[in-house]
Amino acid sequence: MAKVLVLNASYEPLNITSWRRAIVLLLKGKAVEVEHNGKLIYSDFPLPTVIRLRHYVRVPYKEIPLTRRNILHRDSHCCQYCGYLGDELTLDHVIPRSRGGGDTWENLVTACVRCNVKKGNRTPDESKMPLLKNPRKPYSSLYFEITKHLKTGMHQEWQKYVIGA
Repeated sequence: MAKVLVLNASYEPLNITSWRRAIVLLLKGKAVEVEHNGKLIYSDFPLPTVIRLRHYVRVPYKEIPLTRRNILHRDSHCCQYCGYLGDELTLDHVIPRSRGGGDTWENLVTACVRCNVKKGNRTPDESKMPLLKNPRKPYSSLYFEITKHLKTGMHQEWQKYVIGA
């Protein structure tokens, strides 16, 4: 079903919610509509795609779990050595575990089987296989979720509310 981006009073992304919850926030006067897609719920009541809260809400930092799925999403399901896009992708340790490299956002990248085997137990410099982009931890879990929606081609109106997406 349709998802709605919820912005804080300061226009920073706060949450992604269902369209039903967004309508409740609008009807209770807790939020205002910022964007809609032209679809109507009732006559003269458009379906919102972005709403903004009337009052500022403080949000605690939320850690993003380090999972295979999240690494693949961060790297856009693309080998970070050769650029291969496909289904047969593995995770590679930039600094091999045998050399003290750990399971961290900065040390794990997506790699095709061929590049992973070719690199072996060496660093990218030693194997003369430079990374396409340096791995880093994503900004926030919400930023991570919003970029997933943007990559599917849906909710392009959210783009202007996300820095770096």
